[in-house]
Amino acid sequence: MPRLLHLDRTLDELDAPAWPPAPPDATTLVAKVHALRRRPLSTLTPADLRTLISQDVALPYVLPLAVALLLEDPLVDSYFYEGDLLLATLDRQASAWALFPDLATDLATAITTLPREALAELPSGSAALIDRFTARHSR
Repeated sequence: MPRLLHLDRTLDELDAPAWPPAPPDATTLVAKVHALRRRPLSTLTPADLRTLISQDVALPYVLPLAVALLLEDPLVDSYFYEGDLLLATLDRQASAWALFPDLATDLATAITTLPREALAELPSGSAALIDRFTARHSR
């Protein structure tokens, strides 16, 4: 998959310009995002990807990584609950998916194969988010 060729590089290298260090009074989230941008992509965990995606940071680089994980396990528990990475990924603006229509279609297909009982365990409002995404990106 060509989008995953730069796993040894960091977001600061790939997503110019590099960010300066987080200010000393930065929130925990801001400090974490700044630190994640300095780690090689290959070291990012599902929780790291969820954090970056939910903050709309470097989506052209992190969405393909998240989708690769989600195609293996759509309901992966990245930190908070089963499916949290999936919901963060699906909740991005449609423009974020413009570069990756094939990945969006593959993800929509994977979601439609999940048992409805598994999706029922997700937080309130998840079904509507899933339905919107799959309607937009299904074959």
